[in-house]
Amino acid sequence: MIHFDRFQLANGLRVLVHKDTSTPMSVLNIMYDVGARDEDPNQTGFAHLFEHLMFGGSVNIPDYDEPLQLAGGENNAYTTNDLTNYYCQLPTENLETAFWLESDRMLSLAFSEKSLDVQRKVVSEEFKEHYLNKPYGDVWHIIRELAYTTHPYRWMTIGKNLAHIEDAKLQDVKNFFFKHYNPSNAIMVVAGNIETDYVKQLSEKWFGPIPAGEKYNRNIPQEPEQTEARRKTIKAEVPLDAFYKCWHMPARMDKAYYAIDLITDILGGGASSRLYQTLVKEQQLFSNIDCYHYGSLDRGLLTIEGKLVKGITPEAAEAAVEKVLDSLRNSKVEEKELQKVKNKTESLMAFEDMGLMNRANSLAFYALIGDPNMMNSELEKYQAITVEDIHHECKTLFAEHNSTTLYYLATQQQHEHN
Repeated sequence: MIHFDRFQLANGLRVLVHKDTSTPMSVLNIMYDVGARDEDPNQTGFAHLFEHLMFGGSVNIPDYDEPLQLAGGENNAYTTNDLTNYYCQLPTENLETAFWLESDRMLSLAFSEKSLDVQRKVVSEEFKEHYLNKPYGDVWHIIRELAYTTHPYRWMTIGKNLAHIEDAKLQDVKNFFFKHYNPSNAIMVVAGNIETDYVKQLSEKWFGPIPAGEKYNRNIPQEPEQTEARRKTIKAEVPLDAFYKCWHMPARMDKAYYAIDLITDILGGGASSRLYQTLVKEQQLFSNIDCYHYGSLDRGLLTIEGKLVKGITPEAAEAAVEKVLDSLRNSKVEEKELQKVKNKTESLMAFEDMGLMNRANSLAFYALIGDPNMMNSELEKYQAITVEDIHHECKTLFAEHNSTTLYYLATQQQHEHN
């Protein structure tokens, strides 16, 4: 059981406190309810750009990292299509330093042309390095564009196109900040050997005076049901042919989510999974294969991807994948196989809960999606899944009309070099 207290400040900031007496460190985690799905389609990549800007100094503190390092702390952040998370860990006796730093950048970033220029260059380089110049780097740009017609999951967190970041104007960036980065759109988790009263006191002192800001009401165009299969073949200078196939899956809070999460493990969770056993070990069609999803808060994608063994056609590979899926669509998995992936999920969750930083992050995430108590009850939802549930979801999910397929082929020149 993960125990926590919670309270809310008058400006809307939700605060959770998790006490752990076994560690001299404390974690302060702030999750903002904003991700790439909240961007304007003509100005994408802003949420991720902010993650960089947030370290570029605030009104009273020119350099975020320096005071934190002096206090023995470390920090990081990440952005997804759904949310943005900032966290730092430092010795408990210096916890107030984290409150001072985080509250100052929530109150107001130091918006300057110079800071924006610096971070714009950093993000542009990242875009080029990871998505334009890297083998297979553009795969998810292509898949998202193909699989989504309407929902903002059509673009990646880095942004739909480099020009959006290169052309970002200071005023647009400011508007995005004041719309999303305010107390009423944030959840703060403080974890460590601390008392709730002390956290309350520090929260009132440092975050209490920050204006609430306008509550952001999300109004995202939902993706219509897909009614026919989508396919694309592209050629690029990559070492091996690759195969990707995705299906639209229910949102994170849908009751079908748990069965589908387990299905990804049955299919692609390591060397004993069905896809690996059949297509890598036995038939030697793929050099590696995986099945996964991103746990998206709106309707997401379940993906099977693999690199093909030389000489195998993508058509043959796809037919073999379909055969494995047929066995799930046509017959029920055995109780033993289901129990194995449930056990794996349980040990993974237990392992994640070991780290203080992970616990703080999970509490913030569950609070964001509606209920921090889910942290303690989610395992039961996995345990309750039956072989019938798995069978039902496989039949619904893996319908051909619900699929998007990408053949990502190596151009001939590559073949000749090898």
